Amino acid sequence: MTEGKSDLTAGPLLPGIHSPEDLRRLPREQVPQVTAELRQEIVERISRTGGHLASSLGAVELLTGLHYVFDTPADRLVLDVGHQGYAHKMLTGRREQFDTIGQAGGIGKFLRRCESEHDHFGAGHAGTSISAALGIARAFEHQGSDQLAIAMIGDGGMTAGMAFEALNHAGDLRQKNLLVILNDNEMSIYPNVGALSSYLSRKLSAPMVRSIKRWAKEFLTSLPGDMVHWAQKAEESVKVFFSPGLLFEALGFKYVGPIQGHRVDVVLEALENAKKMLADGDGPILIHAITAKGRGYEPAERDPLKYHGPGPFEIASGKTAPSKPGPPKYQKVFAETLIELAREDERIVGITAAMPDGTSLDLFGREFPKRFYDVGIAEQHAVTFAAGLAAEGMKPVAAIYSTFLQRAYDQVVHDVCLQDLDVTFALDRAGLVGADGATHQGVYDIAYLRALPNMVVMAPKDENELRHMMKTAVEHPGPAAVRYPRGAGWGVPLDPDVKTLPLGESELLRDGEDALVIALGLPVHPAMEAAAELASEGLSVAVLNARFVKPLDTERIVALASKARVVVTVEEHVVQGGFGSAVLEALAEAGVQRPVRCLGAPDRLIEHASPSDVRKEFQLDAAGIAQAVRESLGGLGTSEPDPS
Repeated sequence: MTEGKSDLTAGPLLPGIHSPEDLRRLPREQVPQVTAELRQEIVERISRTGGHLASSLGAVELLTGLHYVFDTPADRLVLDVGHQGYAHKMLTGRREQFDTIGQAGGIGKFLRRCESEHDHFGAGHAGTSISAALGIARAFEHQGSDQLAIAMIGDGGMTAGMAFEALNHAGDLRQKNLLVILNDNEMSIYPNVGALSSYLSRKLSAPMVRSIKRWAKEFLTSLPGDMVHWAQKAEESVKVFFSPGLLFEALGFKYVGPIQGHRVDVVLEALENAKKMLADGDGPILIHAITAKGRGYEPAERDPLKYHGPGPFEIASGKTAPSKPGPPKYQKVFAETLIELAREDERIVGITAAMPDGTSLDLFGREFPKRFYDVGIAEQHAVTFAAGLAAEGMKPVAAIYSTFLQRAYDQVVHDVCLQDLDVTFALDRAGLVGADGATHQGVYDIAYLRALPNMVVMAPKDENELRHMMKTAVEHPGPAAVRYPRGAGWGVPLDPDVKTLPLGESELLRDGEDALVIALGLPVHPAMEAAAELASEGLSVAVLNARFVKPLDTERIVALASKARVVVTVEEHVVQGGFGSAVLEALAEAGVQRPVRCLGAPDRLIEHASPSDVRKEFQLDAAGIAQAVRESLGGLGTSEPDPS
């Protein structure tokens, strides 16, 4: 029972828990049964829907304990990233909705303020929880409230630099109403943790021991200076021997741990002691809990990476549905192309920020282990590290999700572009991402990159063109970004030889005079389908594969727009400041007056839904592009185009 296991003989408890208040009404001895039921429910639900499994299983006892001990939602609980938070969602009234997770109109995979009063701070990027919780704690102090703020960080979040910035600030402020839970689920900080250390840490936070420590402190201050000095030295020696928490103590935190994060009795005792310490003004406090990803589900324990975010699977065996044969994923084409280029050029190195598997850069790492760097969840460092490599003649390729490169914008501007350094950015997951929702949509990168001096921005129409763009970017002597989508390509043949594309040169795929469709990246193929459909209706539609956002092929765009009646731009990106905006700027500067319709994402958050449904809504599929052309031409009536 003490390890969160239960035979469930008392009947299920979870159906009766609709809020933390319901949880707190249970006797303490029933809490392990709740954690057992939560773990079983998470596995059952995610086996049907897919979702973040391993991280959520590893955090069950900690989250249950937090809601049981603290007065949530009055005490604010902030989770780092949120993919460890499925137990939190189930305990806060969303268990019934779990089959809708990640689907249009359903609950989100991450925490969202709009979804529940218990989601105090939404986040899809790691490392933010301590900063947010500190802000909340400080707000309570300003308002004269005795409420507490709790940050739960883990799953690599402590590799983010801002987590330590927040720890440093909280310690400097001596923030008495702040608790940080370090969910150490990879045992990457201190792997050798024994029962003795766990026992001492829990007992040293107990009220009696704290009273003795206060008495001892008062007593020692009455002693001569030398004795005080040696007493302090002895205390530090004990800490060095028994505790891995000197770093956190140096930052101004009271350190508790490591504790065994799957022992319900241990977790509850540590949290209750921490609550008393906070009530006595003895904060900020950090509890270091050792947990295991995938806890309680053997396949996920054995391979937490595979079960980090699996699709539907068979519970008994852990087997997922076999993937259907199809085109290679963009990520694999990217990695294999980079390997091919690196065999010819020893200056090429690969960099990722904790996403070697997601970007497929792990393939590059296996081929060139000494030229591969995973810097952790530290995008700012990744970019400036790449800039340093480039400053000495190397050719770094930083493979970073579009949504995560936002975190290093200053470094892209200041450290790469202003110095015109030879860094290639492989912008993975550019465009719509589906179930991960608003925090992960890669629809802002064109706007934040095309304004930068010296930056080249390009997007391939398919996986074959991605190969050529990678070579183009790597050979370009300055900053270059290649944005490409998540998932499988179009199935086009891959050229055996990789070639360099002329910088800033578009590709005319189809000529026409009624309308000009200028498409960038993924929408190029739907644009061709739309043009074929419109041709059957007697309309002559040109399709231009833009390839480059910057430098833009202004000369060709102006020439084609001048002979067309209407222009439609298509991009999987926000319309404001995006590719369509670049085309409008070019036409305005050239004095070409044509009706221009810009298709893309509107000025609103794009929540979780299937990419195909969102593309249909935004008219980014073939039917939508064709309809936009019809509507644009219909708005002209029978008038002839202005020859200017």
